[in-house]
Amino acid sequence: MAVDTTWGELQPLQCAPGVVTVAELELIESLRSGALLLDTRLPDSRSGVTIPGAVSIPHNEIAHRSSELDASRVNVLFCNGPQCPQSPDAIRELLKNGFPASALAYYRGGLHDWITLAMPTEPVA
Repeated sequence: MAVDTTWGELQPLQCAPGVVTVAELELIESLRSGALLLDTRLPDSRSGVTIPGAVSIPHNEIAHRSSELDASRVNVLFCNGPQCPQSPDAIRELLKNGFPASALAYYRGGLHDWITLAMPTEPVA
């Protein structure tokens, strides 16, 4: 799989106040602790794979589907990588609609860094 890094704009490390940014090891530990992993990429930008266990909620649907998230546990959002604004936009939308920052985390590396580090993927359902 090739990852295209020639588009988008580098996103800040912290996408919103109070939302923790995680890297790969923290993501894995969060999942082991019961976090929900959300793939916020649009269907046509998924290249057929995702991070194992991820639930697809495209960033442009997050406001209408926020009831699928659980504010009593951490919800980790990711997209295509550090240059992709999809998960930061989704996080800001959730915060705007009253979702607690303490229940959100941002995996800034996204699929780009996940694949670059040879981490496992699974086909998109």
